[in-house]
Amino acid sequence: MVNTLVIDPRDMVGVALVELEDGSMVTFADMNGQRVHALEPIPFGHKIALVPIAEGQHIIKYGASIGVAARDIQPGEHVHTHNLKSVRGARQ
Repeated sequence: MVNTLVIDPRDMVGVALVELEDGSMVTFADMNGQRVHALEPIPFGHKIALVPIAEGQHIIKYGASIGVAARDIQPGEHVHTHNLKSVRGARQ
């Protein structure tokens, strides 16, 4: 059963289609053998890291940057305001 939405092959995060419990296997279409388990509970509609994301790296969701990592993020971690810094409206 698919439990995570991934739109673009470049996406670094998926969106939980159901509440994911700690240890849940993340499943999405076209996983290409990828295995990710939730490292903590992920609320419905929230993001989960699918790949390692380094501090300062842009986080890609739906094929576009949604901000930068405020710290290193491991696959299976909840991605939200505690570890994601928005760059919306930031001057370059």
